[in-house]
Amino acid sequence: MADRKISRALAQLVKYFGWTWVGAVRSDNDYGNNGMATFIEAAPQEGICVEYSEAISGTSLYEQVERVVRVIKAGTAKVLVAFLGYDEMDILLEEALRQNLTGLQWVGSESWITSSNLALNRYSGILTGSIGFAIKKGKIAGLQDFLLQVHPSQDSQNDILKDFWEETFGCSFQSSLQGTKQCSGSERLRDIKNPFTDVSELRISNNVYKAVYAVANLEKYKYILNKHTDILRPYSTPFSFDERGDPAATYQLVNWQRNSAGEPVFVAVGSYDASLPNGKQFTIDEMNITWVGASRQRPISVCSESCLPGFRQAVIKGKPICCFSCIACAAGEISNSSNSAECSPCPLEYWSNEDHNKCVPKVIEFLSYEETMGTLLTAFSLFGAGLTLVVSFVFCWFRHTPLVKASNSELSFLLLFSLTLCFLCSLTFIGRPTDWSCMLRHVAFGIAFALCISCILTKTITVVIAFKARTPVNTVPQCLASHQRMGVVGGTFLQVLVCVVWLALAPPFPHKNTIYAAERIILECNLGSSIGFWVVLGYIGLLAVLCLILAFLARKLPDNFNEAKFITFSMLIFSAVWVTFIPAYVSSPGKFTVAVEIFAILASSFGLLFCIFAPKCYILLLKPERNTKNHMMGRVQVNTS
Repeated sequence: MADRKISRALAQLVKYFGWTWVGAVRSDNDYGNNGMATFIEAAPQEGICVEYSEAISGTSLYEQVERVVRVIKAGTAKVLVAFLGYDEMDILLEEALRQNLTGLQWVGSESWITSSNLALNRYSGILTGSIGFAIKKGKIAGLQDFLLQVHPSQDSQNDILKDFWEETFGCSFQSSLQGTKQCSGSERLRDIKNPFTDVSELRISNNVYKAVYAVANLEKYKYILNKHTDILRPYSTPFSFDERGDPAATYQLVNWQRNSAGEPVFVAVGSYDASLPNGKQFTIDEMNITWVGASRQRPISVCSESCLPGFRQAVIKGKPICCFSCIACAAGEISNSSNSAECSPCPLEYWSNEDHNKCVPKVIEFLSYEETMGTLLTAFSLFGAGLTLVVSFVFCWFRHTPLVKASNSELSFLLLFSLTLCFLCSLTFIGRPTDWSCMLRHVAFGIAFALCISCILTKTITVVIAFKARTPVNTVPQCLASHQRMGVVGGTFLQVLVCVVWLALAPPFPHKNTIYAAERIILECNLGSSIGFWVVLGYIGLLAVLCLILAFLARKLPDNFNEAKFITFSMLIFSAVWVTFIPAYVSSPGKFTVAVEIFAILASSFGLLFCIFAPKCYILLLKPERNTKNHMMGRVQVNTS
């Protein structure tokens, strides 16, 4: 039972010093085999791996001992747990000297750790720094005085006592022996230094004394034993038994050091008490420990170096669990302690930092005014709106000229106004999405373009009807003016109705997209109802297709006033942009989705502005001689203003 307790204590000691990779050697007898079996059983529970476990006996052949030392030398463990008796330890040390086995931190059992017979200078190079448990040293009051009073005269028939006396003082009680002085009886043990009277290392003797004391007082303490709280106090030294009748495992931690004369000495550097709670069983003065090689630096014995935070352990196939490789945590996972068995995923809105040891808030991504792309798109949007206002000013300045009148000035100004809205609505797509901006951007886009295309469609219908009917000059406006307004209002109203239904049933809203890009949050506007968005876009497309068909039918109008030709070009550009937009919009990631939509808005708006109004501005500003009624109408005497 004592072997089991000290074996478990040794396993806990190895763990205390952080040694996870050790070698083991034992006596090939009941003491060594049982003790080492318990240590190997307890080691995995403490996170310790045993690289090798060898056995020797007092009768081992030289080849076997030589092989054991070679195994120890070849091992990578820097700590050797030796559960050996004195005889086996002596045999092992002799071979270790021969093979120059050094640099190992020895951890010893009580059978040899305080053996004065091993505390020789010839072994000090190997054993200095050794540490292990010894039976607690005790004091037996009056024992030394009793021993110092021992004398052969107390029992003349005790031959053992006479032999001890003769050997101690180098004398003989028989006068017939030549060359040996005769014992006078006046010799005193008090006058010499002798192991017999040395009570400084009472370890096993103290345990024997306590056992005898316990048996002698068994009847006296019987009532306490029945309660399993037995405490016996011989001379104020308490000891106790557990419920199985075994004494509590208490040991002294002994360290092999050298004194000022260079001689090996045993220094108590701590204690172990198994009866105390976990974490309080050890009392160790680590500052006073001398390690292997007389170093003050605690040795390290691990199969693999510790994995730093940000890494996890990965067991190497075919190796003990203490041997592992360190694998960096995957993106989005962290480990914030050394030797983590696994990496922990960060919460949904957090991501791992560069070292993978801390979760930090994810970067929130959206198209902002501050970044280059946002700045450029804003500049183009404002430039387009400004250019539209300039065209409006030019048309206003020349509003009484034949060209402006022939272009249906009322629809032209309304078209320029809607184009200005188209340019400006793109600004609502830039910046941090909010509830209001998400609803405004799609509604403003849908209504502005519906108004714009409705104006163009009405203008196209007016041109076609006017030239096909050959209506007198003064009657065309009277017939068409009211229908023009109704056409624009009707075309726009349907889009407004669609937008109202969309906002009422499933309006767009800000959404944190964590699926597309795991390392960042894409702040975007969720459409709420994708059907609503595609209906808005589809309605604009329907108006554009109707406009394109009518403009194509009007392609044979007089060359001098073929506005249908310019409308056809503008609708072709408009349709090409938005047909291209659909796959680009679906496939673009993150903020680029918004950028694609803004680009489509600006490209189609610039296409309408340049195709419809650039030729007219060219005539108004650079070719005023062509700005006459006859030139505008050619052979057809019709005014559509």
